[in-house]
Amino acid sequence: MKAINIQRRRLMTSLALSALAAAPGASWAQTAAKALAPARGARIVVVGAGVGGATAAKYLKLFNKNLDVTLIDRNPNFIRHYGSSELITGAVTMEDLTVSYDALSDRYGVRVVRDTIVGLDADRRTVIGEKGRYAYDKLIVSPGIELLYEGIPGYSAELAATKIPSGWIAGPQTQLLADQLKAMPQGGTFCLVAPPNPYRCPPGPYERAALVTEWCAKHNPTAKIIVTDPKNNFVTDETMLLGWNRLYGFSIPADYKARLDKYASPARPDCRLEWVQEKQGGRPLAIDASAMTVTTEAGVIKADVINVIPPMRAANVALAMGLADKTGFCPIDRRTFESTIIPDVYVLGDASIADAMPKSGFSANTQAKTTARAIVEELAGREITEPVWSNTCYARARTTASSSPTSSASWTERSAAPTRAPATSTSRPSLPSRPLPPSTCTAG
Repeated sequence: MKAINIQRRRLMTSLALSALAAAPGASWAQTAAKALAPARGARIVVVGAGVGGATAAKYLKLFNKNLDVTLIDRNPNFIRHYGSSELITGAVTMEDLTVSYDALSDRYGVRVVRDTIVGLDADRRTVIGEKGRYAYDKLIVSPGIELLYEGIPGYSAELAATKIPSGWIAGPQTQLLADQLKAMPQGGTFCLVAPPNPYRCPPGPYERAALVTEWCAKHNPTAKIIVTDPKNNFVTDETMLLGWNRLYGFSIPADYKARLDKYASPARPDCRLEWVQEKQGGRPLAIDASAMTVTTEAGVIKADVINVIPPMRAANVALAMGLADKTGFCPIDRRTFESTIIPDVYVLGDASIADAMPKSGFSANTQAKTTARAIVEELAGREITEPVWSNTCYARARTTASSSPTSSASWTERSAAPTRAPATSTSRPSLPSRPLPPSTCTAG
């Protein structure tokens, strides 16, 4: 069991700064590096050192070691968000989630700078930071998301930091939520407020609910876990719901019964997990921190621990740079991820409007490699090849035992058209016993 958890941690950590086989690989990098003399000395600035930014910086140097690549982030290291729900239940530590930037500078020659970026002078091709200014020939921005705490009446950034944590950006709030779960009274109620679309890590809220339910089964068996939701479905929903059913006795919702009943186990009357869909009144209307209640369209939920995952948009720095449109996210050329607002600026990851690609670490990793390739091709005066997009959304229904069920959605798309194209996701979970349905879902 310990070996399995360690293996998953290594997989999750490697995603942050490593090459996955789903995008242009090292073999292409070796070929490209031999023909990039025209790109010598080109200055590439990368803002944001999460999965997208760090991967882009690494692959730019792999493709051409002579490129001048500067990676800028306000944080001294990266705390990965995916897998962070396991910290809430004690399966991992904050150290397990923390990834150093040392290898980027020591092994690949990336200049790593700690600074807070506050703006962009596109005419002078200069990024403006609190500590300095950074001239570029090409700019990559991978800033992540901004949580809109005030998007739910009664909620705020102050409450999130002190009493009703979100923890959707991994860090102190994640630890606060872990401490609150452990201190929850026997028979207490844990209420998770799920976010509206679009949001980071589509299966993540439901993985978190599953892991909290698993923890409570051991440490607080009469506790109740309620997920109140402004949506009626989610990526990997069918396999996650089956995981909830088989592990915790969850009753398959009426609108899923026709597809899932033949695979499901009988619901148990002692199931402590409840999912309130939008059609059942799950949409949150207000938070009352003093009363510790969540008001929904269906009524008022009194809870001992409230975890709110609020609406979100592109991070503030993307808006300060003028890269976002009225949706709060950044429009891009689907083929290269170059901004359609400012030329020679590329926007990766959660902040971008990437059509069917979900806001996941895997997507950001794929986008980073494709964008790095597009940049070096353009600098070398060559035609940009057709990209191949791929993603895997991976979620767990529990953390323990060798047969630990997982829920995943994977898809690959060859179309480079900038129009919205449906991407089909095939679920490939490892649930035990009965076979699973051939399910599909739209990622995004």
